[in-house]
Amino acid sequence: MFLAGSVAAARDEDRATIRSFLSEGDEAARRLGHDANHLWTAFGPTNVAIHRVTTAMDLDDVQVAIDLGPRIDTTGLPVERQARHALETARALSAWNRTDEAMAVVLAAEQKAPEQIRHHAISRQLVQNWMRRGRGRPSYQLASLAQRVHVAA
Repeated sequence: MFLAGSVAAARDEDRATIRSFLSEGDEAARRLGHDANHLWTAFGPTNVAIHRVTTAMDLDDVQVAIDLGPRIDTTGLPVERQARHALETARALSAWNRTDEAMAVVLAAEQKAPEQIRHHAISRQLVQNWMRRGRGRPSYQLASLAQRVHVAA
C-alpha cells in the first residue's frame, strides 16, 4: 500500500508523502529481507527501488530516474514487473533523447514479456514520440515496433 501511495502522491506532486511512503516501504522490505511474490505483490527491496524510479518520473526528476533505473536488477521479479520497470527506464532515457538506448530497453523487455510491452499505454506513447521526433522514414526496427504496439506509422 505504501508503494501505491507513493505513486499517488507523486501524481499529486507531494514530495513529503512520497518520501514518507517510500521510507515505510523500505522498512517493510528490510524486515522481509528479500524479494517475494506473496499474494502476487512482487514486494521486496527491488520493488521499492522500482517505485523510486516511477515516482521520480512522475515528478519529472529524469536525472534521478536515469541514475537509478538502469542499475536495478529485476530478474528475480515476475516478468510483468520487469517489463513495467523497463518501460519506466525507457521513458527516462527517451526524455533525455537517448532514443536508441530507450528503444533497446523496450525491445529487450518485449523479448521477455511481449504481451506486456505490446499492450501497455507507455509503450505506445514512447513509440508515438519516437515516430514524431524522427526525420524522414523510421528505421525498420522502429516501424516494426510501431506495428506491434498498434501505432500508425
